[in-house]
Amino acid sequence: MKIFLGIFTVVFIISCSKNPAPKPDNLLDDEVMTNILFDIAILQAADGTMTYRLSENNIKVNSFIYEKYKIDSATYYQNQKYYAADIRKYKKIYQEVITRLDEIKLAAKTRKN
Repeated sequence: MKIFLGIFTVVFIISCSKNPAPKPDNLLDDEVMTNILFDIAILQAADGTMTYRLSENNIKVNSFIYEKYKIDSATYYQNQKYYAADIRKYKKIYQEVITRLDEIKLAAKTRKN
């Protein structure tokens, strides 16, 4: 939930800005950005519910994402800012993340029953 609040704040600030974010040199496509945000949501949920599990396995959310997608922090933040500046595109990405999270929840409930 922290990520959504933080991202909402970034979106709000950028959308109120007169200068939209410049296109990053290393622009990640919509699908990759969706995958990154989905992975972050999953990792943050795991960290919030089983804090010790990530630390036991020496998993740091940011480092994991950067290694998995072969990007650095600057690339991530430039892309985050760029996508957040286009509220329609960003909303579409987040709708996809939420849909995927809902599908996982439904699958988990189905397995329990």
